[in-house]
Amino acid sequence: SMHSHYARGTQPFVYSNYGLFQAEVASNMHQALTRRYLLDTQTDPEFQIAVLEEAMANFYRYFFIMPTLARLELELHERVERGGPITAAYLNDLTANLIREVYGDEVDISGPDRDRAGSTWAQFHTHLYSNFYVYQYATGIAGAHHLANRVAAGDPGAAEAYIAFLKSGGSMYPLDGLRLAGVDMSSTEPVDAAFAALADTVTRLEKLLS
Repeated sequence: SMHSHYARGTQPFVYSNYGLFQAEVASNMHQALTRRYLLDTQTDPEFQIAVLEEAMANFYRYFFIMPTLARLELELHERVERGGPITAAYLNDLTANLIREVYGDEVDISGPDRDRAGSTWAQFHTHLYSNFYVYQYATGIAGAHHLANRVAAGDPGAAEAYIAFLKSGGSMYPLDGLRLAGVDMSSTEPVDAAFAALADTVTRLEKLLS
């Protein structure tokens, strides 16, 4: 990746790697910019619909499901620390309850839908291999859209600051590295930017489908 290329080409070996927190920002940033480019340059409505549907699926997975799995993960760690067992039935029930809470009253997940929702944890077993990793998908997509807005708007120095972030590798704490890029993850701005991007995606898709 360009992230690794810049980091390894700039930093000494000890700082040439970077954490998952930074990696997810860079990954989602490149996806966000690619989608913008495709939507700006490709006029075929069916192609645009495909791009927007992919974007919505990405938001659903990273911005809604992953934080839910992070809550699941915390519950599991706390249960184990209390000496409780972890079974498939428990995982299914806990996951279904958490997803029900996230969806709210507008979505009915009773009956077979509850069984399907409850098995969501099993679909993401490859993401749960590293302790407390999955929440970083949500922070990554939020930070990425904040940065993408700055670069796409042509803010002076935005692109250069982002490349400086890529070059920083593991030489800085993740939050400091992102401040170098121009995004403060301790504020609400990144999350606001992500929700605004999602709202724009929905509006575009509705217009194309109407």
